Amino acid sequence: MHNANTMLYLRHAELLRDKVPSFGSYPFNLPAIRDLERLVFEKHVTFLVGENGTGKSTLLEGIAAAWGFNPEGGTLNFSFNTRASHSSLYEFFRIARGVRRPKDGFFLRAESYYNVASYIDELDEQLAPSPQIKDSYGGKSLHEQSHGESFFATFVHRFGGRGLYILDEPEAALSPVRQMSLIARMHELVKLNSQFIIATHSPILMSYPGADIFLLESEGIRKVTLEETEHFTVTKAFMNDREKMLRELLVDDE
Repeated sequence: MHNANTMLYLRHAELLRDKVPSFGSYPFNLPAIRDLERLVFEKHVTFLVGENGTGKSTLLEGIAAAWGFNPEGGTLNFSFNTRASHSSLYEFFRIARGVRRPKDGFFLRAESYYNVASYIDELDEQLAPSPQIKDSYGGKSLHEQSHGESFFATFVHRFGGRGLYILDEPEAALSPVRQMSLIARMHELVKLNSQFIIATHSPILMSYPGADIFLLESEGIRKVTLEETEHFTVTKAFMNDREKMLRELLVDDE
């Protein structure tokens, strides 16, 4: 497996700081973006982690839109727009592409996945009786499955390899067992020359071997190990001595 930066589809995302109108206004005032110069991708799997409000999803959305994905998610061909709440951040990114072009790609975000599923159903109505788009998602409307089932169907059936896959908190719809299954599916796709960039809170997903983990915090962005993340340390401490942790959390007023 190649780890060289040049073998990746997305090599770096550079913020054009001299073009930013103001670092005092959203989204440029977010900790992850305020001091950002260039985010370099060196591994086939990269995680963006951090507390809510640090700018994970905004940064991920900006990178995805700069690549050419619909800010609400889907493939490069998806052009629907149900809300205009995405930021202008993508306009200030310069994307460095690798020497190889991906054959596949998908931007998956939990908060707007319903809209992606609706768009697929609308397109299939227009295509009928021709082959249906849902056939590449397991053959069943994503609305006819549970949120978790449809999420996982997309990973298993729609992601085909040689792709750039950008995922925003995929664990939101997945049980711990499904998260482990996602790691296995990711590994299959990495072996098929795929690249993943994932914003997550899940220490299970972050455990993927050999991945880069970027921690977004009030001071900016830095690379960390899994064991350095609060997600790992808090989860481990809680499970190792949950009775003590619960006693401290659930203090009864005397």
